[in-house]
Amino acid sequence: MGRWMKPEVYPLLTAMTFVTSICVFQLTRNLLGNPDVRINKARRNMAVLDNREEGEKYAEHGLRKFLRTRPPEIMPTINHFFSEDK
Repeated sequence: MGRWMKPEVYPLLTAMTFVTSICVFQLTRNLLGNPDVRINKARRNMAVLDNREEGEKYAEHGLRKFLRTRPPEIMPTINHFFSEDK
């Protein structure tokens, strides 16, 4: 690879690989887990899906439940440092 790829390209390649993997993960998650996506014929025949529990399970995943308990701060240490009265 050293002959046709320069070392300056490695960070770009890493970033693009990361972004591509996030896109593939989200597309796969939507294809296999989204209750609105109907792949098999039995579910496609139903005009209105009655799957409220499945939709809630899809929308309220583990990451969202975890983040709901956390304070909405990006860098809490820096925020507390600048917001404290001295």
